[in-house]
Amino acid sequence: MKYVRLGSSALDVSTVCLGSMTWGFQNNQSDANAQLDYAQSAGINFIDTAEMYAIPPTEKTYGKTEEIIGHWLNANPSRRKNIVLTSKISGPGFSYIRDGSDISGANVIAAVESSLKRLQTDYIDLYQLHWPNRQSPHFGNHWPNNINYTQVNAEQQNEEMLDILQGLDSCVKAGKIRYCGLSDDTPWGINQYLKLSAEHNLPRMVSIQNEFSLLHTKDWPYLIENCVHEDIAYLPWSPLATGALTGKYLNGQRPKGSRWTFGQRHGLYRDNANTDAAVRAYLDIAKRHNITPAHLALAWCEQVNGVTSTIIGATNLQQLEENIAAFKQPLTTEVLEEIKQALRQFPSPF
Repeated sequence: MKYVRLGSSALDVSTVCLGSMTWGFQNNQSDANAQLDYAQSAGINFIDTAEMYAIPPTEKTYGKTEEIIGHWLNANPSRRKNIVLTSKISGPGFSYIRDGSDISGANVIAAVESSLKRLQTDYIDLYQLHWPNRQSPHFGNHWPNNINYTQVNAEQQNEEMLDILQGLDSCVKAGKIRYCGLSDDTPWGINQYLKLSAEHNLPRMVSIQNEFSLLHTKDWPYLIENCVHEDIAYLPWSPLATGALTGKYLNGQRPKGSRWTFGQRHGLYRDNANTDAAVRAYLDIAKRHNITPAHLALAWCEQVNGVTSTIIGATNLQQLEENIAAFKQPLTTEVLEEIKQALRQFPSPF
């Protein structure tokens, strides 16, 4: 396993990050324990969760994933020092999470306290804003004019960001979180936070998690360039495009227990004819070179210049073993060239 510095922090993290969002819905405590144990044995020290999990989000499963990780930590207290544990505060939109209110400094402080109790730990290594208060161009909102940026009150957004940073600062000074990061945000969001941190001597954002895969490359090159030059760790989530890149959803297939058999808050916007065509192209490349589709997708993601650590998830141990193994064998120049041609044909299928 390789390790890299997490942005401008002092933390070294594995280039593979274990995601946990299925724990508490598709997976139980025993499943999670097995995944955590195996991931550690494979050298993964980077664990990602969020107060909103499990997914799909419901009031019944809210906080369940953190609780599961907390039970594992309580049973294995010596392991805490060997992992970089992340969590996230939910943005606005869920009535059962602080009445659906925006992220604020006060809400950060309250959310951190609740997460620490569920996680049964004294501190969170990396605490992230799950999505911004303003509408962001994620979850299918990246097409022109889906968002009216000219109608956004930038001054108000800056005031909210400053208040959030002050809440994060309070938690850092109290030793409850070590570093701060973003998720589902934009270059403008990154740079506003960096500017406010410098102006007011407040915690600096060290990372950002965004959706990134062979089917969704919109962060390249502009956001990733921003991350590289500002020393922000770029952490792709859904590198298998919610499993689509394995080919398991082709021809309308819906394997029992798979993610596309459950309702999603934003709808199955990835499910369309263009996505199917792109997936078939990548499956053909994988077959020609005798590698698995997961290997193709995950190894491609890791080799993208500027990617720090790729967040993977699995609903069973066999999937997890296969996904981790994908990072051990880099793709050949020939495979990468074929992928490049497919990307030109299917630059943004959903």
